[in-house]
Amino acid sequence: MKRLLLPCLLLAVSTALANEFWLQPTRFAVAPGSRVHLGRWVGADFKGTRWTGQSARLERLLHLPPGAAEPVDLTAPARQADTLSTTVELRQPGVHLLALRTNDAYLTLPAAEFEAYLKEEGLSDISWQRQRRKQQDKPGREAYRRCAKTLMLAGPAGAVSAADTTYRRRVGHPLEIIPEQNPYTLAPGASLTVRVLADGRPAAAQAVQVWLRPVGGQPPKHFTLHTNQNGRALFQLQAPAEVLLAAVRMVPLAKHPQADWQSTWASLTFGAVGR
Repeated sequence: MKRLLLPCLLLAVSTALANEFWLQPTRFAVAPGSRVHLGRWVGADFKGTRWTGQSARLERLLHLPPGAAEPVDLTAPARQADTLSTTVELRQPGVHLLALRTNDAYLTLPAAEFEAYLKEEGLSDISWQRQRRKQQDKPGREAYRRCAKTLMLAGPAGAVSAADTTYRRRVGHPLEIIPEQNPYTLAPGASLTVRVLADGRPAAAQAVQVWLRPVGGQPPKHFTLHTNQNGRALFQLQAPAEVLLAAVRMVPLAKHPQADWQSTWASLTFGAVGR
């Protein structure tokens, strides 16, 4: 009977928690001048539900148009109403980068559920730290924040300038996934290198979850990468697919009134390549 408890507990925790958080535009590729709604989604396996977080949860929303020297700060207009507004206009042709960051929310789980949650998310180092501190039987108090980016294409991929490196611009998120090639100019079968930065520094041995949602409507494919000592990981884009990359990192908090741990959930999405 005990053997059945852990899988059931993992399922319950997975259902209760908002795992990955990502930006899902109504369309990844549009004509220049189009206005596009950025859907905010939470869940797992590149499926989920719309995030209904209110405007007060938004820390910053940035738009980096192709070739722009400075990002456009959309935070104030996005917060004008209680319901967050994330519709953007893509005026210039080329690849646009949108980046959304939330402030902290708080979660407390009973000890067994928190340990199951850590195991499911691959945060075994945090479980080890809890054991070392003799906290494994105490509730888990967590502050969590989300850092999501998406790349959208305005106009044909063939017109994208090789000199435009907007797709790899840093936006200063505490955990950030950065592609080192422009995914919209890669051919099917090409490899894509991504770099993960934590507080601006390479995140070595960082797990990166990859979901590929094929254009033909087949179920998403999933696999896990781990970054090297320079924070880099590489994978192959075998066929046209929408892509979700996600990473989570947790660190201890000292003398925080509401939480003992800080988690940061990062994601990057982009549309079907090689079409």
